[in-house]
Amino acid sequence: MKRWMKWAIALAVLALIVVVGGRTLSARKAQQQAQAEAAAAKTVTVIELTASDVVRAQSRELVRGLPITGALKAVQTAFVKARVPGVLEGLTVREGDTVRAGQLLASIESTELQLRLRQAEDQARAAQTQIDIAQRQYDNNKALMEKGFISKAALDNSGDALVAAKATHQAGLAAADVARKSLADARLLAPISGIVAQRLAQPGERVAIDTRILEIVDLSQIELEAAVSASDAMQVRVGQTATLRLEGRSEPVKARVVRINPSTQAGSRNVMIYLAVDTTDQARQGIFAEGTLDTGRVTALAVPVTAVRTDKPAPYVQVVEGDRIVHRAVTTGARGESGSEWMVAVSGLADNAVVVAGSVGALREGTSVKFTTPAPAPAAAASASTMSASQAR
Repeated sequence: MKRWMKWAIALAVLALIVVVGGRTLSARKAQQQAQAEAAAAKTVTVIELTASDVVRAQSRELVRGLPITGALKAVQTAFVKARVPGVLEGLTVREGDTVRAGQLLASIESTELQLRLRQAEDQARAAQTQIDIAQRQYDNNKALMEKGFISKAALDNSGDALVAAKATHQAGLAAADVARKSLADARLLAPISGIVAQRLAQPGERVAIDTRILEIVDLSQIELEAAVSASDAMQVRVGQTATLRLEGRSEPVKARVVRINPSTQAGSRNVMIYLAVDTTDQARQGIFAEGTLDTGRVTALAVPVTAVRTDKPAPYVQVVEGDRIVHRAVTTGARGESGSEWMVAVSGLADNAVVVAGSVGALREGTSVKFTTPAPAPAAAASASTMSASQAR
């Protein structure tokens, strides 16, 4: 066999191998692609949503608010203090007892005070006797001087003695008044009507002047003392209303700004504002309260704050269009309360769009969805209910 024929046969065999291998590889790729497509078809999922998982983007009235926190405080509080030193007697009221203004609450042991009063009164009577004696002496000396038996200097001396006796008597009367006042101060009376908040001393205890005995609070008038920044204080006006949530109370209460401190606090630079709180049976001094102060209202297309996602460079919302999830970029604006929910004004979103709530979480764009319960009503029904509520107001 010639040499060129050998080469020809070898090339033919090689070509046959290449052709068979290419066909085998193509068949394998086609099979793998078919398997991948079948697996992808099996893994396609549909997200099920309920009516509570979405919200309609609608035009709403937003109550722009300033968050405030603080503790409740009684407008009228008073401490009953000892105004004279001595042993405390007759204290029977305790925390939680109701007292009325002028009620005798306790007293300071008054034996020493009574003795001082008696001493001052005796001194005043003795001084009055000296006045009588000095007056008679003066009258006698005056008659003698008129007859020329004594000099005018002797009369002046008796006159000075009379003036001194009268001054001594006045001092005695003043001392008696001071002793009488001290005796009255030994009676501890309630300065205001209210409830005993603290009992700071016990019967039989010796107390000094200005020792605190009781604290009384009047819960008929309660106010919130809240601190706001100097910049936020520029938005606050007397008469503005607020909705507060009290510690341990589920129902909100209303409050109104009644005073604004004209100065900032040293260090924090905060401004104190004071809100009168609608009195409730559950209001107690020191209870923590938080809420929102109404500083203005605006109407705009809005969605819940939690529905706006920020895991992309620009804020966006997840919108249901047809049966797919679409990401729509939005520009956010004013925030405020609408009903009991915090909302944010948005632009770049169609009115009445179905927005996925923040509680659902992130969904990939293009994800298929279906509703297991009917979606929320469109804006027409919502607007009608809003108008009805506004007319009712």
